[in-house]
Amino acid sequence: MAQDLRDFREPIDLHTHSSISDGTESPDELMRAAAGAGVGTVALTDHDSSAGWAAAAEAASELGITFIPGMELSTRYGWKSVHMLAYLFDPTDEPLNAELARIREGRRSRAETMVSRLAVDYDLSWDDVAAHTAPGATVGRPHIADALVARGVVPDRSAAFATLLHPRGGYYEPIYAPTPLDGVRLIRGAGGVPVLAHPATRGREGIIQDVYLGRLVDSGLAGLELDHRDNTEDGKTALRERADRYGLILTGSSDYHGAGKPNRLGENTTAPESLERILDESAYLARTA
Repeated sequence: MAQDLRDFREPIDLHTHSSISDGTESPDELMRAAAGAGVGTVALTDHDSSAGWAAAAEAASELGITFIPGMELSTRYGWKSVHMLAYLFDPTDEPLNAELARIREGRRSRAETMVSRLAVDYDLSWDDVAAHTAPGATVGRPHIADALVARGVVPDRSAAFATLLHPRGGYYEPIYAPTPLDGVRLIRGAGGVPVLAHPATRGREGIIQDVYLGRLVDSGLAGLELDHRDNTEDGKTALRERADRYGLILTGSSDYHGAGKPNRLGENTTAPESLERILDESAYLARTA
């Protein structure tokens, strides 16, 4: 790691996206936006990809902010999509990269299926979606949403996700993803630190069952993303209870996507002691320090 991550700056935002996945800014533009917003430490956590790390790290160094390498790994728990933030892992790890390739191929296949269904009823083509996907990006529903907005079918991404792209919208196709348990094991196997992303968006009752959460902790789950605009208040209370019970790290983040979502950089942040614990738990960081 080029930067001394122990010398990180506050405030700390550990969940952001660039155009490598479904954000609207390139990794270097994202770092400039973070610096402009007064964020001192920022993690780039694109979906199922570490491709933006080099550009983000270079820009962060030039801007005098601290860059934390990360990713948001797609997993599935039954019918439910569960996102797993992964920090400070080895981007060359073969088992993890093999699974990421499978996930990305699944995303593309799923997107093609959804576009073909939508095209029956709306003026939409695969070329429309490709036009809203940055080179090398992991294609997904946000890119379909942007194409629908450009065609005037829906007013914005949020409307697309609430209607046509919703699981009950009639055009939805499930995505391939490993289980959360396998996700934790893959991240730890690559020397990284796994944290469940926004796990209380459906409130207390929507949190992963306690027995399964215990299995995740036993396999290496390090933390829970607590302060996120989509977590409900009763859900946050339950997350604090579980964090106390299992000794988990609590984080806070913006989940910034540029113009893709209303989330603003630094609107939720992580305590310095939580980032210290993440740094302490990274086997990859220890090997490369």
